[in-house]
Amino acid sequence: MDDDVIPRRRQAADGRPTLLVDHWYSHAVGHVIEALRRCQAYHAADPSLRVSLVLNGASPTELASCVPFVEQAFAVPYSSFGPSREDPRKALRGVPRDWDHVVHHPASVDPEQQRFVGLQRYYAAARRHFRGRLGEGVVGVSPPAYEPHQTLRLALPEADRERATRELDGRLTIAVMPAGSGARRLYPSLASWRLVLDELERRIPGVGFAFVGRLGAGGGQTVSGIARGEVDRLRESRRLAVDAFDRPILSQLATVEAARLFLSPHTGFGMAALAVGTPWLTLSGGDWHEYFFNGVPFHSVIPKGRSHEAFARGRSLPLVDPDSDGEGPRAWALSAARLRGDLDEIADAAVRLVDGDVTYEEALASYFPRLLDAYGGDRAPVRTFEDVHVDYL
Repeated sequence: MDDDVIPRRRQAADGRPTLLVDHWYSHAVGHVIEALRRCQAYHAADPSLRVSLVLNGASPTELASCVPFVEQAFAVPYSSFGPSREDPRKALRGVPRDWDHVVHHPASVDPEQQRFVGLQRYYAAARRHFRGRLGEGVVGVSPPAYEPHQTLRLALPEADRERATRELDGRLTIAVMPAGSGARRLYPSLASWRLVLDELERRIPGVGFAFVGRLGAGGGQTVSGIARGEVDRLRESRRLAVDAFDRPILSQLATVEAARLFLSPHTGFGMAALAVGTPWLTLSGGDWHEYFFNGVPFHSVIPKGRSHEAFARGRSLPLVDPDSDGEGPRAWALSAARLRGDLDEIADAAVRLVDGDVTYEEALASYFPRLLDAYGGDRAPVRTFEDVHVDYL
């Protein structure tokens, strides 16, 4: 039968309207968290909606199982942003065509994003494939109604939470992700991490550390830009340490949830940490500034001074080659000298966040003036999820 004459499903059997959030984009963890917040905003505005979600097939789609307002998540087996033999039309065959409402990722209409051939191909196919009985549009633009600035909380499996509680054994623990998914030069050296963790042990007596990340490639998912040997040496340098690397993501998030603080350079996993209610202390600087906020206290230690750009925003990062600790080239923003200069701020922020002395509003009010200063007073680069910054600048 010709697709064009298939009767369109008008609504769900129970009479509730259906919404498909087509959030195909990068498979990184942070973009899945964004997708869930967007689904939550639709649910908050109209709890009668039956919300389903489309994600890049390489995404950790299991995160969607941790929220009650997403009925079904479809992992589309198409992942390329560049030229590829993958066929987005074929990849979409497993996703129902007909919905009451269909909304696509904002990148689908962003001129800056159109340089990605794979993204163009996907959304051209998606617009042909999906049909919205009541309308088709862009995420965040009504209709249907959208209520921004929600607070997302992931309900993790109880077995994972119980394991994390047993493993940390009541110790005050800081969860540490030493590197995101970029190249090794974009993240602190092993010597810099030892310096930071030594200072935290000095300032927070009895503190333990739990190391999280992904080293094993599989399913196309992102991996940490650090080697197994470095992780082992970092763990072995601590008196109290848990190695949670390469566990399933929900298990790692349970460890982060049981910890008092999440410490890392900029990474989308930090957004997931916020989604389990754990404060995030970021060694900020590098490619992007922190732009996602979720009702949880945080602190970004932003590079100071104007000798180098703090954030490259997709451009080439200025490098220190060699870095002063002899560990090879390093992005200036995460170099040994820069982190040593900010060591007091890192430790002070850690103590305050661990002690619960920072509110969410205080964190926002502190962050945006410092971010604006890093951009030399230029507001144009300051962009945030759901425009949180507008009320603070």
